[in-house]
Amino acid sequence: MWGALLRRGVRGTGALWCLSSGGPPWSQVVSEAEKIVGYPTSFMSLRCLLSDELSNIAMQVRKLVGTKHPLLDTARGFVYDSRNNLQMRGLVVLLISKAAGPSTAGLSFQHDMVSGIYSSQRSLAEITELIHTAFLVHRGIVNIGELKSCDGPLKDMQFGNKMAVLSGDFLLANACASLAQLQNTKVVELISSAIGDLVQGIYYENSKSSEENCLTDDIGISRWKEQVFLSYSALLAKSCQAAMELAKHSVEIQDMAFQYGKHMSMSHKLHSDLQPFVKESSTDTMAFSLNSAPAILHQEFLGREAWLKQIREAQGKGNIVDYKKLQEAIKAGKGVTSAIDLCRCHGNRALAALERFPPSEARDALANIVYAVTRLP
Repeated sequence: MWGALLRRGVRGTGALWCLSSGGPPWSQVVSEAEKIVGYPTSFMSLRCLLSDELSNIAMQVRKLVGTKHPLLDTARGFVYDSRNNLQMRGLVVLLISKAAGPSTAGLSFQHDMVSGIYSSQRSLAEITELIHTAFLVHRGIVNIGELKSCDGPLKDMQFGNKMAVLSGDFLLANACASLAQLQNTKVVELISSAIGDLVQGIYYENSKSSEENCLTDDIGISRWKEQVFLSYSALLAKSCQAAMELAKHSVEIQDMAFQYGKHMSMSHKLHSDLQPFVKESSTDTMAFSLNSAPAILHQEFLGREAWLKQIREAQGKGNIVDYKKLQEAIKAGKGVTSAIDLCRCHGNRALAALERFPPSEARDALANIVYAVTRLP
């Protein structure tokens, strides 16, 4: 069934569409997947978001309007983010839970299933979303020492940092409390290790952030993949594995769920990194990270010294980077095509992991997600 892998897609069981012809957009893939799991994942953390504590925080965040504090962008993303879909992780956990179905070891508590998903697995999906959201909010902390006058008053930016710490900690505390209520030691260990991976990944990012524009570190694609796993893939991969553990599935099925979550999220990250280089409709040049996959691969092919020379040539007065010039240099090399190949490689590995799951609408939806994030020119 998966022989051609990324040359075709799946709408429903037995129905195929060609990737080259476009296929359903991301929003449609998510909408169809939500119908399969039983309810919109926008309701995933609704109980937490409607709590009195977080409502009070939201009122305080309004004081940041008019400043350039990144916490405002994070808050706007909760209201509307059709491109990245912030609830994607919880949705995947629910889909893979339904795709695996009940195990023979879990026959005693099958009465606890709704739409083919155990209540503990739905709780895990909410926990996953809360952890992801908490770290998104924590990323909204700014370095006060690097602020400019146009960013807003210093006291407002300091207040924004306090709100980011407080609200992120609140979400993370709620997630940890819910995690304990699952009463499964292995699941607690898996999710706790995922939180540790996130912290380690973000620490590494921040330790190199001041050096990012000049790439003083010789970062290779292997190092990039290790970093992306920690800060981007570990939470989803281990949450998928934990969902199988909650249903008492075998170690083999748990590993396949882990592999799907890992490789699908790696494809998603590569897809995101590629957008500034493959978007045809945008007239404005998008700023991009010099540690994104196309840039790292471009450096590997070109050579470190030649890449640093290109960066210096693209820097104007005040070391302001001309991203359009760098973008054209990267597109002229092999970095973009290699990143597209890597994106599809991880997509293939995610699809291969799905072969161990029985045919179902949920498995097809998981495959559709892979096709959506690997659909590139």
